[in-house]
Amino acid sequence: MSKKAQFATKIGLVAATVGSAVGLGNVWRFPAETQSNGGAAFLLLYVGCVLLLGIPVMLAEFSLGRAGRSDAIGVFRRLSPGKAWWIVGALAILTSYLILSYYMVVAGWTLEYLFETLSGGLYSDARGAGSGAVFAWKMADFISSDTEPLVFTVLVIALNAAILIAGVQKGIERLSNVLMPLLFLILLALCAVTLRLPGAADGLEFFLAPDFSKITPAVFINALGQAFFSLSLGMGILVTYAAYYPSHTKLGRTAGIVSLMSLLVAVLMGLVIFPAVKTFGLDRESLEGTTLVFVTLPEVFSRLPLSELWSALFFVLLFVAAVTSTVSIAEVSVSCLQDRFGMSRRKAVLVSLTPLLLFSALNSLSFGSLSEFRIMGMTIFEFLDNFTTNVLLPVVAMGVCVYMGWFSPRGLLARELGNYGSHRSRVTGAVLFIIRYVAPLLIALIMISNFV
Repeated sequence: MSKKAQFATKIGLVAATVGSAVGLGNVWRFPAETQSNGGAAFLLLYVGCVLLLGIPVMLAEFSLGRAGRSDAIGVFRRLSPGKAWWIVGALAILTSYLILSYYMVVAGWTLEYLFETLSGGLYSDARGAGSGAVFAWKMADFISSDTEPLVFTVLVIALNAAILIAGVQKGIERLSNVLMPLLFLILLALCAVTLRLPGAADGLEFFLAPDFSKITPAVFINALGQAFFSLSLGMGILVTYAAYYPSHTKLGRTAGIVSLMSLLVAVLMGLVIFPAVKTFGLDRESLEGTTLVFVTLPEVFSRLPLSELWSALFFVLLFVAAVTSTVSIAEVSVSCLQDRFGMSRRKAVLVSLTPLLLFSALNSLSFGSLSEFRIMGMTIFEFLDNFTTNVLLPVVAMGVCVYMGWFSPRGLLARELGNYGSHRSRVTGAVLFIIRYVAPLLIALIMISNFV
């Protein structure tokens, strides 16, 4: 096997890891979860879960990846040869690939809406109050089409292939160095617009002033699930990226920066959404996933001056989040093919992404000509989304915690967090306690709650 690639700079390393965590989970899922779980009460719990539980689990994945210096399967085989722990790595790769198959479709939708905005088609017959019905029709018409979504999905797959073939430094790192600052700049620009709306104060009160009576066990479980999802835990991404970290990288500092950046994106997204929702009196259903992105926000922008400008900025933002997500998820399987089978990077990328032309097509067509085909009462897209989020992600995260807490080589976590003796980590004991006892229990609660 050739020498393992590494990120070239500290800024690039952080930008790439932030890009892997800051994705559709923050932009797409977070506002809907916040709305349905009590606003600021959910935000408070979410921040607590990220800082107290998400970071320790992230450190466990970082330590596993850098110590093993291999793909998600190889790290377990290197650290515990002859043991069956590699199955956890195999599940991580399977999880990431299934998620990738429908994330490519969502990224394609985003690219289509950006194209429609720039061409003037999105707002050609929808302006002002009451335009929500028009945008809902546009969304349903586009998503249920068999042709257009497939075309844009293929374009996204091709873009991912080009980035990944360029390599860790010239592809992933260079992309992240450009796109992450752009993402934050666009978010700040959109915040500057929405915070000047007439209902901004009401939106800020809902989002930032907690009503502690809203805190329930169910809200806590949902906040924990969002924390794990938004940090990309359990997908094999952080294990894979950590294998590219130089030995002098301070894992604790990196995990802190990545988590805080992820939190910042989520908070800024809330500052964009909730002032607009309160100003225009949009209902709760308008904040649910696909409706939020492709109906509610275009309706909000249609009521503002320079509609096309704000819409274009938002869909650029969403496309940036989608691309950084898909590239990082795809790298998990690419790394595996390189390490397991000695493939060149180009061949590994093509072998990994070419089947998506079929698998992503099936996800896309599940809203069109395959909409009647059901798995447990769900479309293909819905089934994969539910199965990966509610079953596979928690199982992999649980496996990593149990392995790193109880079965990894003695002192591995302390060595990685202390950079092989270059400094003494003050958090090793706390991290070990959390991944041994606290995180597995809470992950089990997440899994149970998903089926009750």
